[in-house]
Amino acid sequence: MALASLQHAWLRRGTLARLLWPLSLLYGGLTALRRALFRLGLLRTERVDVPVIVVGNVVAGGSGKTPVVMAIVRHLQSRGIRAGVVSRGYGRSTTGCREVLDDSIPADAGDEPLLIRRSTGAPLFVAERRIEAARALRARYPEVRVIVSDDGLQHLAMARDVEICVFDDRGVGNAWLLPAGPLREKWPRSCDLVLHTGRHPAFAGFTAKRSLADHALTSDGSQVRLAELADRKLAAVAAIAKPEAFFDMLRQYGLRLEHCIALPDHHDFEDWAPAAAQGCTVLCTEKDAVKLWRKAPDVLAVPLVFEPEAAFFSALDAKLSSTDGYQAA
Repeated sequence: MALASLQHAWLRRGTLARLLWPLSLLYGGLTALRRALFRLGLLRTERVDVPVIVVGNVVAGGSGKTPVVMAIVRHLQSRGIRAGVVSRGYGRSTTGCREVLDDSIPADAGDEPLLIRRSTGAPLFVAERRIEAARALRARYPEVRVIVSDDGLQHLAMARDVEICVFDDRGVGNAWLLPAGPLREKWPRSCDLVLHTGRHPAFAGFTAKRSLADHALTSDGSQVRLAELADRKLAAVAAIAKPEAFFDMLRQYGLRLEHCIALPDHHDFEDWAPAAAQGCTVLCTEKDAVKLWRKAPDVLAVPLVFEPEAAFFSALDAKLSSTDGYQAA
């Protein structure tokens, strides 16, 4: 069944969703059993010796978690607090626990962990079990005082001190569990902070502004102002959860896109040779650039400017200050 068909079905309780609803009962029962096993101690939750912030969601698919992680890391860095990041490393071809460095390749690290590392400079480890990544990070960087987990709200094997649940404009969709709806677990659920990354929050929570920077980046790190591209023949490519959002933001800058190439999220670009982009200056997201620049170094990456409201960071600071093991700068 095509993912696009499922995602459309998840927006309402139509025929397809209703046909899948019995399976959602099975899914809900299995996830409830798993949570009970952790609660009873039959499955073990392990703790790290510094506070852990988990940035995740209850809705399947991308909701903007990675920009939230980067914004939190930069906020902590601005306060003089050394932060590290752990991730599963979705999309990587490697296994086990490994450090992500600036010169890592997406196939080894995953595209989003590599983007976080290059954008923030924060120490970052990936592992199937995030607790292993957290322990490896602390062993290698004992000066790290807060760990931020990119995704992992349902990864109960790692204890957390602050849970942040991220939503986009889909909200909770039809509010049914997978596969009849988009929910990985029932909502509402307890969490510390709710952050909406879209323009139209479906319910109460903190908000954030999303826009594109006024410049693009070349593969050597130099900048090209978007205004200078207005008269060029342009193509845009995006392999993210919502490619059209990227295309629309480019158009808002007055750029005329001859071609828009939407690819599945986390596409590896190994077969990159689109005839449609021939003769065009190609624009992409920073997430895609970590893979595309290896194949097409002339592609320009347009950074996303993501700004949670100030009240969100104030609430986060208050939550952190009350956790065990937290040491302010």
